[in-house]
Amino acid sequence: MKEGSGEEQNIAPSVYSHTSRPGSHRYKNAKKGLPFNVMLVGESGLGRTTFLNTLCERMVVAPNNGPNPDQAHIAEPMQFKHYSVEMEEDGMKIMLNIIDTPGFGDSIDNESSFNQIQEYLETQFDGVLAEENRIKRNPKFKDSRVHALIYFITPTGHSLREIDIELMKRLGNRTNIIPVVARSDSMTPRELVLFKQRVMDDIATYGIPVFSFPDPEEDDDEGDEETVEENAELRAMMPFAVVGCEEVVNEDGRPVRVRSYPWGVVQIDNDEHSDFDRLRYVLLNSHIGDLRDRTQNDLYEMYRTEKLSGASAIQQDQQDQSQHQQTHAQIAAQPRSVVA
Repeated sequence: MKEGSGEEQNIAPSVYSHTSRPGSHRYKNAKKGLPFNVMLVGESGLGRTTFLNTLCERMVVAPNNGPNPDQAHIAEPMQFKHYSVEMEEDGMKIMLNIIDTPGFGDSIDNESSFNQIQEYLETQFDGVLAEENRIKRNPKFKDSRVHALIYFITPTGHSLREIDIELMKRLGNRTNIIPVVARSDSMTPRELVLFKQRVMDDIATYGIPVFSFPDPEEDDDEGDEETVEENAELRAMMPFAVVGCEEVVNEDGRPVRVRSYPWGVVQIDNDEHSDFDRLRYVLLNSHIGDLRDRTQNDLYEMYRTEKLSGASAIQQDQQDQSQHQQTHAQIAAQPRSVVA
């Protein structure tokens, strides 16, 4: 379902838009656009809609005037909203499909939201599995597997909450989770550094499987020096501290995206103010191949093995039960001697 197309580009472009690394070049020949599917998950008020518009550098979703005060106490059920945007990054066409999840985390019990998202991710895997098993493949089949899930963490300044841990642990083996600190401009630089460290400590303590930028030494792959250095730098930045905005001002003759405050401004594309631009570069350029490859080669293959192993186990149980019934029937049909 296509709910937004964002035809007008009206936001300043990313400073990394024309920068690439060799890993993304192999997709440049995708004539119809390279499909890339991203899910946004986070509680209301953390800036998912603004993030979406800033990521796409255009107004994909119109600003929301806020909830009706008379209905503010009513928790709306979570839903999935789909948006499709055609983009071009470094000469590479991208068909960006974004799945937003309004209503997530707004209930006291979020178990149903966890189940909905997990079911959605697995349903996309099931679609690919069914297509693989077809005798004649559908040439128009669209791969809707989620390549990256951006999880928005509330900037509490303390540590991960139970809802954060549960969600990421449950979904980490179904998609590439990239945690971000939402509204990071609400914290001082020192507070942000400490909060990031606490989040990563929790991720390690609870064994949360988030996307980890490949370390060639761990993968027995030498890799080029530039990629090794870049991945080490990106790992050190996690979770990404993001600030989104749709306001553009003219500064020294060039458009700049900023959030204005009484005490000054936050420049979205300034690495000293926000990690947003680096995250955008990761998603749409430098690591788009890594995210797609891990989805196919690791996450999907893991799910496929689980699915087929489960089906085999059920089939074997059914065969054992059938043989058991046949044996009973054969025994019952055999003539029995009567002792006089």
